[in-house]
Amino acid sequence: MLDRHNRHSTQTEALIAQIKNRAQNLYLTRQLLCAEAVLVTLNQGLGGGLSDAQAVAMAAPFSIALGGSGCLCGALSGAVMACGLFLGNDRPYRHRRDTRECARQLYDSFKSANGATCCRVLSRKVKHDKNAHFQQCADLTAKAAEMAARLILHKRTELMHQVKEEFLAKRQSYIGGALLRLFHIFSH
Repeated sequence: MLDRHNRHSTQTEALIAQIKNRAQNLYLTRQLLCAEAVLVTLNQGLGGGLSDAQAVAMAAPFSIALGGSGCLCGALSGAVMACGLFLGNDRPYRHRRDTRECARQLYDSFKSANGATCCRVLSRKVKHDKNAHFQQCADLTAKAAEMAARLILHKRTELMHQVKEEFLAKRQSYIGGALLRLFHIFSH
C-alpha cells in the first residue's frame, strides 16, 4: 500500500511540475499573460472542458493585475478561476463554500510565499527593470499554477486519469510563441 501511495505521490508531483513549467513557458514565450497562462494550462492539462478561446476570454480581464489596475496579481486570479472550474464544475451551487475556501487557501499560500498578492507591491522592487519584472511575473505565473494544481489534484485525484500529457509537455521557443500569438490574433 505504501509503495502505491509513493508511486501516486511521485506521479502527482511530476504532473504538478509539468503544469508549472507549461504555464511559465506560455508566459515566457509571450503567448499568454499571467492569468491566461495559468487558466489555459490547468484547463487544457486537466481536461477542464473550456476551449482555449473561452479560457482566454475569461482570464484576460484579470491579467496584468485586474486589467492594469495594479491590484490583485493576475497569476493568482487565474489560479482561483481554475479552482472554481475544477472544484465547482459538477455541482456549482452545492460546492460554492468549498470553492471559496479553496480561493482563501490559494490567497493565503500565495501571500505567504510571496509576501503580497497586490501586483504593485510584488513588482515594486523590479518595476524599473523590464527584464527582471518580466521574469518575476513568469515565476509568479509558474508558482500560482503549481499551487492551484496541487490544491485541485488533492481534492480531485481522479483528474490524474484525464491528463493531457501532449499539451503539458509542449514547449515553444520565443519565436514559435510569437508566431502562434500572431496566428491567434489574425485567425479570430
